[in-house]
Amino acid sequence: MDSGLSFSAADLAQTRFAVSPMWEAVTSFRLLRQAFDASPHRRWAAQVQPRIVRAGLDRGWLAALVPARGFLADFLTPTPTGPFPTFEAELDAIRRTPVEQVREDLRKLAVEGREGPRHRLLLAAPEAVLPKIADEIETYWELALGPYWARMQKLLEADVFHRARQVAEQGSARVLSELHETVRWDDGTLRLVRRHCSLTRDQAGSGLLLIPSVFAWPKVLTRTVHPDPPQLAYPARGLGTLWEPRETGAAEAVAAVLGRSRTLLLSELDVPASTTQLASHCGLSAAGVSQHLIALRNAGLVTAHRSGRSVLYARTAVADQLLNP
Repeated sequence: MDSGLSFSAADLAQTRFAVSPMWEAVTSFRLLRQAFDASPHRRWAAQVQPRIVRAGLDRGWLAALVPARGFLADFLTPTPTGPFPTFEAELDAIRRTPVEQVREDLRKLAVEGREGPRHRLLLAAPEAVLPKIADEIETYWELALGPYWARMQKLLEADVFHRARQVAEQGSARVLSELHETVRWDDGTLRLVRRHCSLTRDQAGSGLLLIPSVFAWPKVLTRTVHPDPPQLAYPARGLGTLWEPRETGAAEAVAAVLGRSRTLLLSELDVPASTTQLASHCGLSAAGVSQHLIALRNAGLVTAHRSGRSVLYARTAVADQLLNP
């Protein structure tokens, strides 16, 4: 099925890009639920899937609202208020979702035959349930995306800056035509070719919000909720190398400043890890690793994310730049 989104001059003027943490939360959760090879996200999925199962998130609110295929609840991807909204701001928008929007999304899920006790509970008391959904999303973020966000954010922001430059140099029509193989600009209309998701102007507001995404791959996804501008999430550039191990060519130079133990820990944190794991991999005592991590965290070189009873540490973008100038 093809669909088309017509554009006036005003709509083109209101077309903008945004990075959305919540789109990444929803699309990554969907990918984990799909029984197929998650390439190019195999490394990430292998690390994250066991944490999600241990936390019971594979059978919670997200599982009820984000099926492996088909419609997913639109209120989980609120309209970004700026180009780079924070995860906390989008989570707060979910907590404040209008009751009418929740009920409309539940109706669409029911049409697809997706109903259950959680849907009925949300329908009966949305104001009471929305905070619980937000809390679960926050837990999911800490386990699945928080430790990797610095790497993801860098790639997504690079996509936005690249395409914004293209708009300035080549115009909006050229950029819209190059978003994805199923997206085509045709004489004032943005067409989605061979797509089951629809995108029409009468279902949404003016303009267009373009969302580069790590986990929308390999498709484009849409959100049309009047009077918000329509949203189109497309695979960001550079996904093929996102999860590959990073070279640490400047490790020797960094070690001269930070010391060999702390540089070794930073190099090891190409994959998020706990204090115990780092101690085992690096041949250091757990107490020594903990002391080094505190210093690295205070310097803004690592972040900490709770995973059950343990804490996962991850390199920040600043640390990546130090090791890979």
